[in-house]
Amino acid sequence: MRVVLWDRSIEIRQGSNDHFACVNNSRDALRLLMTDWPVKGKSFAAARAACMKSIDGDVEMATAIEAFESAAREADMLR
Repeated sequence: MRVVLWDRSIEIRQGSNDHFACVNNSRDALRLLMTDWPVKGKSFAAARAACMKSIDGDVEMATAIEAFESAAREADMLR
C-alpha cells in the first residue's frame, strides 16, 4: 500500500521533552497513536479514526492532519 505524504508535518514530543518526532503521513500518525500515546481522550479517538480512514482513502488528508494535531494538542505533545 502506498504512503501519501501530508502537505505539512506535525512535530511532536515523545517520551522525555528532548525527543521529537516529525509526523508526515497518516500511517506514521496511526502507529504513534496506537503505540506511544499518553492521553486517550476524545481527540485521540477522532484522530485514530481519521487516520485509518485516510489510509483507506475514505477521508481527505487534511481531515487526518487536523485530527492528529488536535490529539497532539490534547496530549500536550505539540512542539
